[in-house]
Amino acid sequence: MKKIVIFGSSGNVGSYLTKYCNEYFDKNEYQIIASGRKDTNVFDSLNIQYINVDITRMEDFEKLPKEDVYAVMLLAAKIPSYMDEYNGREYIESNIMGAFNVLEYCRKNNVDRILYTTTVFDISLSAHDGLVLKPDTPKNFSYKGDHALYVISKNTAIELIEHYHQEYGLKKFIFRLPTIYNYSPYHYYYPNGIKTKRPLYQMIEKAMNGEDIELWGNPNYSKDMVHVYDFSQMLCKAIEVDRNEGFYNIGTGIPVTLKEQIETIIEVFSPKDKKSKIIYRPEKDSTGGFLMDVENAKEELGYSPKYGCRELFLDYKKEMEEHIFDSIRRK
Repeated sequence: MKKIVIFGSSGNVGSYLTKYCNEYFDKNEYQIIASGRKDTNVFDSLNIQYINVDITRMEDFEKLPKEDVYAVMLLAAKIPSYMDEYNGREYIESNIMGAFNVLEYCRKNNVDRILYTTTVFDISLSAHDGLVLKPDTPKNFSYKGDHALYVISKNTAIELIEHYHQEYGLKKFIFRLPTIYNYSPYHYYYPNGIKTKRPLYQMIEKAMNGEDIELWGNPNYSKDMVHVYDFSQMLCKAIEVDRNEGFYNIGTGIPVTLKEQIETIIEVFSPKDKKSKIIYRPEKDSTGGFLMDVENAKEELGYSPKYGCRELFLDYKKEMEEHIFDSIRRK
């Protein structure tokens, strides 16, 4: 039986990916093995084996299987969103040395392929309103700010993967991620080290209370809103494909305007008798989204996004009620 080891299963995105993989793959052909730094039994109810592994500790890899490991998915990483006090060393230790340790695990155990997630901030300086970013857009990022060393560490990991691809024949599939949308009970992040409630959750809370919601900037400003299960679908397709390598943007290829996003939040979350109203604030700035070209993923992997804006927020509402991964979320 082919084993798939997922590094980063206890993270926000990784937990949903692990659940999706477990439902996607034929259990007579594949076995999903989850791993992460958190001590948890949340995957027991899904009948998924979970192994506590810190990728910065080479000795932890001894806990993992060594036979019939077909693929690894490397999502585990230190990211700016959850760094409440800046420490650049953590990017080096987790995103570079951790990636090296995972690659050594692949080499020693004859793993067929590695799937790796990187950040859209590697080309963020090329992005502007209305531009669709291509998978082969050249690197273009700022060497200043709280994301700089993060991007550098992810780019370095990709160079390490290229070495193992050329030297040892490890198949490689790289995925460039914008924001991945999935519900989490932890509604905060840390831009520049400052604890801040995510704007999306602020809007959802206002909609649930029937309060007015401000729309900043251009109502027609658009971005790609990709649901975690569409992201997961693309990675699962890369496990099955008969290719040696690939580089793909994660996305839907369908632009969602700010107006559509807020209208949908109101439709899904506001009480029927107390609908929120949109207050337009064109004088305020609103940026930060990306439009992603996913045509090569459709052609090479057979990827077909399933979640539009409405389906995405209906799933948020469903997850808010089910609380499936609450126990492994940061509080």
